[in-house]
Amino acid sequence: MGDDSDDSRNEDDLSELLRRMLGGQGGIDPAEIERLTGMPVDPSMLAMISQQLRGAFAGGGDGISWDLAKRQALQIAESGALSVTDGQRVDLDEALALATLWLGEATTISDLAHSARVLTRAQWVEASLPVWQELAEPVAESIADALTATLEEQAPEEMRAMMQGAGRLMRTVGGSLFATQLGQVVGRLSTEVISGGDVGIPVMPAGKAAILPQNFADFGRDLDIGEDQLALAVAVRELAHARLFRHAKWLRLHVISQVTEFARGIRVDTEALEDLAGRFDPQRPEELRQALESGALLPAHSEAQRQALGRLETLLATVEGWVDVVTEDATARLPKAGAIAETVRRRRAAGGPAEQALGSLVGLELRPRRLREAAAMWRAVTNAVGIEARDSLWDYPDFMPTAEDIDDPDALITRLQARARGEQVSADELDDAIARILAGEEPAPDDGEGEGTSPSDDATGEEEPPRPA
Repeated sequence: MGDDSDDSRNEDDLSELLRRMLGGQGGIDPAEIERLTGMPVDPSMLAMISQQLRGAFAGGGDGISWDLAKRQALQIAESGALSVTDGQRVDLDEALALATLWLGEATTISDLAHSARVLTRAQWVEASLPVWQELAEPVAESIADALTATLEEQAPEEMRAMMQGAGRLMRTVGGSLFATQLGQVVGRLSTEVISGGDVGIPVMPAGKAAILPQNFADFGRDLDIGEDQLALAVAVRELAHARLFRHAKWLRLHVISQVTEFARGIRVDTEALEDLAGRFDPQRPEELRQALESGALLPAHSEAQRQALGRLETLLATVEGWVDVVTEDATARLPKAGAIAETVRRRRAAGGPAEQALGSLVGLELRPRRLREAAAMWRAVTNAVGIEARDSLWDYPDFMPTAEDIDDPDALITRLQARARGEQVSADELDDAIARILAGEEPAPDDGEGEGTSPSDDATGEEEPPRPA
C-alpha cells in the first residue's frame, strides 16, 4: 500500500509540475523533475521544452507550429540583412521597365497586371512562406505522427499510460521541431535567391514578380559582367516566369499539386527513428535536429514516388525551358547574354546549400534534370511555327508538351503545322470518347486498359479545343 501511495503522490506531483510549466510559472527546479522521473535534466533543455509546450497549447490545436517556422525564417533573413537603397530601387526599376519592352518582342503572353517588386530578404520570406508550408505539410504530418508513435512505444512500461495521454502534445512538439528546421532552411534560402522565380517553383503570389537587391549584388560580385547587363537579364527572366504563371492560371496549381502528390507518398524510416529514439539523450537534442535536416529519417523513394518525381521534373523542365528560350531571345542585344545564361544554368544545376538542405528535409530536389532537352524543344518549336503558335501551347493544360514531345520535338511540330493549315489532327482515345458522347452514342466498352473519362468531361456539353498533342 505504501508503494501505491508513493506512486500516486508522484503522479500528482508530476501533473502539478506540468501544469506549472504549461502555465508559464517560474521557479521550476530541474532537480524536482529528476526526482520524479529518475532522469537527468539540463536546465536550458527544460526551459526550451517549457516554452515549446506553452506555445503548443497557446496555439489551440494539434497541428504544426507554422508560426514557429516563420519566426525562425525571419530571424535568419534579418541577420545581416541590408535595406533596399534608393539607388538600387531606381536601377532595378529601370531594368524591369526595359525588360518589359524587350519581352513584348519575345513572347505573346501579356504583361503583368502589377509592377514587379524590389524586396528585402525578410519580405521574400513573408511572401513565400505560405507556399513552403503547403509543400512541407504532408512531410511534417508524417514525421510528427511517426515520432509520436515511436516515442510512445519506446517509453518505459510504467510511463506508457501517461505518454499515450500526452500523444497530442507530443505530436505538436514533434511537429514544432520540424517547423523549426523548415524555418531555418527557408531563412537560409532567403540569403541565396535573387528573384521570385529563382527556385523554379511559383513561391510568390500568382502574377507577382520580385528581385532581391542584396542577393543580386552578391550574385554578380565575382562575375566579369556589367551590373546593368546582369540586372536586365535577371529582370527579363523573372518577368517571363511570372508572366507565364499569370497567363496559364492552371499551371500554378498543377505544379503545387504534383509536389504535394510526391510529398504525401513520403513515409518515415521507422527503423531509423526507433534506433534514434532508443539512444536519444534529452540533453543532446541536436542529434534529432541533425537527423531531420540530413534526411536520415526519410527512406529511399518508392516506385510511386519515383514516377511522381519524374512527372514533376518534366513539368519543371518544360516551364524553365520556355523561360530560357524567351529570355535568350529577349536579351539578344546584350553583349554578354550568352555568358549570363550559362552562369544561370550552372547555378541552377548546382543549387545552393539551403536548397540542398530543403531536399534532405522534404525529400525533394527542385532541379529539373531535362532542362537542356526541354529548351531545345522550345527552340525547335519557335523556329518552326513562330512565337504565337508556340505560346498558344500554354492556353490549356491539354496543349502543354509532354515528355514524349521533349524526346521528339519533330512530332509536336508536325501536329502544330497541321493545325495551322486547318488539317484534322489525329484524335486520341479521350477525344474519341468525348465525340461519341456528344453524338449521343453509347460509350465504348471498357476493356480495362484505357484511363476512362472523367464525369466532368461532358458536363458542359461543349466541345474541347482540338489538341496538338
